[in-house]
Amino acid sequence: MATLVFSALGTLFGGPLGGALGALAGRQIDAAIIGSPSREGPRLKDLAVSTSSYGTPIPLHFGRMRTAGSIIWATDLVEHSERTGGGKGKPSVTAYSYSASFAVALSSRPIKSVGRIWADGNLLRGAAGDLKPNGQFRLYTGEHDQQVDPLIMVAEGEEICPAFRGLAYVVFEDLDLSDFFNRIPTLTFEVIAEEGEIHFQDLLNPAISDALSLATLADIAGFSQESSLADALTILAPAVPVDCDVSGDVLTITPVRTSGPMVAIGEAATTAGQQGFSPQSGLARKRVPPPASPPEILRYYDVDRDYQPGLQRTPGRPRAGNPQSIDLPAAMSSVSARIVADRMARRNSWRGETIAWRTAELDTALTPGSLVSLPASTAVWRVTEWEWNDSGVELMLERIPGGNALTADLSSDPGRLNAPNDMAATPTLLAAFELPWDGSGSGQSPLLYAAVSSAGPGWSGSALFADHGDGQLQSLGPSGRQRAVLGLAETSLPAASPHLIDRHTAVTIRIEAPDLILSDASPEQLAQGANRALLGSEIIQFGRAIPLGAGTWRLEALWRGRGGTEQAVSSHVAGERFILLNDALVALDASAVGNNPATAIAALGRADNEPVTSPIALRGIATRPFSPVHPRMVTTTSGGLHLFWTRRARGTWMWQDHVETPLHEQTESYQVSYGPVDAPLAYWDVAVPHLTLSAQTLADLVALSPGQPLHVRQRGSYSLSEPTYLAALT
Repeated sequence: MATLVFSALGTLFGGPLGGALGALAGRQIDAAIIGSPSREGPRLKDLAVSTSSYGTPIPLHFGRMRTAGSIIWATDLVEHSERTGGGKGKPSVTAYSYSASFAVALSSRPIKSVGRIWADGNLLRGAAGDLKPNGQFRLYTGEHDQQVDPLIMVAEGEEICPAFRGLAYVVFEDLDLSDFFNRIPTLTFEVIAEEGEIHFQDLLNPAISDALSLATLADIAGFSQESSLADALTILAPAVPVDCDVSGDVLTITPVRTSGPMVAIGEAATTAGQQGFSPQSGLARKRVPPPASPPEILRYYDVDRDYQPGLQRTPGRPRAGNPQSIDLPAAMSSVSARIVADRMARRNSWRGETIAWRTAELDTALTPGSLVSLPASTAVWRVTEWEWNDSGVELMLERIPGGNALTADLSSDPGRLNAPNDMAATPTLLAAFELPWDGSGSGQSPLLYAAVSSAGPGWSGSALFADHGDGQLQSLGPSGRQRAVLGLAETSLPAASPHLIDRHTAVTIRIEAPDLILSDASPEQLAQGANRALLGSEIIQFGRAIPLGAGTWRLEALWRGRGGTEQAVSSHVAGERFILLNDALVALDASAVGNNPATAIAALGRADNEPVTSPIALRGIATRPFSPVHPRMVTTTSGGLHLFWTRRARGTWMWQDHVETPLHEQTESYQVSYGPVDAPLAYWDVAVPHLTLSAQTLADLVALSPGQPLHVRQRGSYSLSEPTYLAALT
C-alpha cells in the first residue's frame, strides 16, 4: 500500500516523531491550514529585538533571515574619560563615554556568515562588513570544533569557559555605546545560513535519518524554525506542497507535480462485492463548496524591505466571502510572495473537487502523485491515494489546475523602503594650518584650524590630537562629521598682481571627495569673504568654479594674495594642497597645541589603521603684521632719498576708504634694512612710515656693497612682517 501525503510527513513513518508527524497526514493538514475562519499560521512578529531571558529557545535558521538573537554573555559597562581644554585660564572639560563587551547567540545550527546588523533601527554593521561605531566584531559559525573566544575565556576562566559548539554566535568587544545613550542597543542580525535554494533535506536532518528529499523551499529565501519540526512543516505546508512516498524503506519527498506527462485511465470498473465505494459505477464524485473565507492574503517577511513584514494579495477579481489572511513567517521577495499567494488560492479553489475511481488495470506508471486523465474529461487530476485490493486498484484523485497556471510570472512592487544609510567608512584626510587674524577677539593668539575630510560620505568624523613629538597625543576633541573641501592642484597657478582681479590665469583643482562641489560667487559676495581658499601658501578667492567632471574644477576670476599672503603669489607648483576656507573647518585650541614649531596635528577615525598627521602650515601668520604697501621714493635737493610707505593693520581683510584702520600693535614701528633681508648690512628703526637717507649715507652704503636693495618691514608685537621692496642703490 502506498499513501500520498500533501505538505508534510505521513502517519506511516514511525519513530519519536511519529505521533507529531501523524497529525500532518492527508487532508487534515489542508483543513487545518486552509479551513480556519480568518488567519492561519503563527502570527508574524514585527522585527523582534535581542533579549537575555533565561530559557529562551535559540531557533534554527535556513537561507537568509533577520533575527534578534539572545545575549548569552556580557560584561559591565566600561567608562572612558577624556579631558580637553584647561590652558591659560580656560576651564577644562571632561567627556565620558562607555563601551561594553557581550556575546549574542544567533542559531542552533551552523551558519555561513552574518550580513548587516541593525542597532535601534540604524545600521551597526554594513553590507560590506564594516562596523559603524568603534569596537571589534567576531563571528563563530556554530561548527562542532569551534574554539573558545579569547575574551570570554579571560573573563570566565579557561577551565569553565564554554566554546558553545554547535551554536552560532557573535562577540562584540569594547563596542562604543556613545550613539546608543550609553546602553546596549536592541540588535537584529541578517543571518546567512545557506546560499541559494533551501532544501527540504536541511529541515529533516538530523531529526529524520531515513529520508530522501528532492524538494526545495521554492520561492522562499529564508525560514526560521523556532519550535518542533512538525510545527515547522505545518507552517510551510501552504506555501511548499510536497509529495511524501513511504512505500519503500526510505521516506521520499518530492515537489508536488502540477504539470508533465499524464497517465490515461480506462473506464471505471464495477465490482460484485459491496465493499468500497460505488460498486455499481466504479466512481464517486465529491465537490466541496467554496470556503466562506477564501485565502487571498499572504503576510511574510520582505527581503527587499530589510525583512520587514509585507503583504501580497491574490491577483484577479476578489472572491466571494471575507478574505482569509495567512501568515507565513518566511523571508521572500514580493514577486515570490505573490506567486505563493496565487498558488495557495488556486489550489484551494481547485482541490474542492475529488473523485474516487476504481480500475481493473495494474499500471506501473500509476503511482502516488501521478497526473492522470479520465475518459471524456479535459481536466487534470492527481493521484492522492492508491490501494490495490481484491476488487481492483482504487484511486483517490484530486483536481488541479492544468498547464502552468500555478507557476505564472506575477510582477509585484514591494514598496519603498526608507533604509538606513549604509556607507562604508573611508580614511581621514587632514590638513592643519594657521590663518590671518580676522578681527575677532584680541588678536594675541594664533588662529589654528584643521581641515578634516574623507573621500567618501560614510566618514563619521575623527578624534583630533596634538602631537608634540614626545610620543604622546594630547586630545583636541572630535572633528565633527562635516567634511571639509580638500583637493590638489593639477596645474601650477602663474604669478599675478594681488592688487587686481586676475582674469587671465586659472588653476585646475581635483577635489578628493568627488561628491563635494564648488560654486560661483559675485564680486559683492567675494567682498564679503566668499570662496576663500588656501592654495599652497597663498590665500585666494575665486569668482567662477567650472566643473570638468570626476571632481575636477577650473577656478577663474581670482583675487590673489588675500590676508597678507601676497608674498606667495609666485610660489605655486602642481600637486600643492587646496583647502576651501568655509564653516567646515575645525578651530583648534591654541593653548593645547602650544608654540612648538615642531608640533603636528593628528586625526584618527574608524577607517584609519594609525593616526593621520599634518604639520601646521602658515605658522605665525595670525600675529604677524601685514607688510607695508605703496612704496615711494623722492630724491632730495642735497642728493639724499626720502623713502615713504603706507602701513597696513592686522584684523581686517578689507581696505576701507576714508577710514584709518586701527594698528592692533603696541606701538607703530618699522625696520628699514639694506642688503639681504635675513642678514642686512645696515638697518634703521623708525616710528613713522617714512625715512630720509642723506647723500653721505647713500655713498657709504654703495661703497659698502653696491646694488643692494632697501626693504621695509613693520615691527609688530610678536614678529616682523614680510619685507616690502623700496629701492636698490647703485
